[in-house]
Amino acid sequence: MPKKFLRRYLPDSKKIKEIKALEFLGDKLHSPNLLHLNRRSVSRAFAIGLWAMYTPPLPWQQIIAAVLAIYFNANLPIAVTLVWITNPLTWAPMYYFAYKIGAIVMGQTAFSFDKFSELFTVEKALELGAPLLVGCAILMHVGAVLGYFGIDFLWRRSVRHQWELRKFRNSKLNTAVLVRESHSSYKKLLEHRQKHEKGRVASLPRSARKKLT
Repeated sequence: MPKKFLRRYLPDSKKIKEIKALEFLGDKLHSPNLLHLNRRSVSRAFAIGLWAMYTPPLPWQQIIAAVLAIYFNANLPIAVTLVWITNPLTWAPMYYFAYKIGAIVMGQTAFSFDKFSELFTVEKALELGAPLLVGCAILMHVGAVLGYFGIDFLWRRSVRHQWELRKFRNSKLNTAVLVRESHSSYKKLLEHRQKHEKGRVASLPRSARKKLT
């Protein structure tokens, strides 16, 4: 399930609340609604994080992501963590990509990445003006849309897959399932069923297990 995967890699919410740049939000950071892991809150968090990562550099990105997460009732740790995609190691290629897109859209000639990276600082990047701003705006909105609908789609597919596995392990094996599924997917279904059966048997009392064997 998506929840199990996210809980495994999600940063500790206490560390998010200890970020100094977010102290001005006060008790709002402690709202339990900001820690919910469901399809809507996670999809919103990805949209916010991928949108905010092209806003002014840290710590403003964290502040913007946190405020939007509170306003839209999204998962706070995910939204704030995603802005770290843009960091001192990735600023040069990511801002250049935004600048390149902006220059193409505006019909301007962009200089090379080598020249950009040699002279790169956040302050100089902002001096590029309209091409960079237009590129950032495009990537912000594209990232938000892809983040929201991408996570929504993956979440729904994962839930549907789990439902199909549950349905399969509780039903009788028949040729209809074999015809419908590919060899690899049918093999996975059988492995899941066998694993579930082993777990069910292991949870039984010892006397009941002896009867089965």
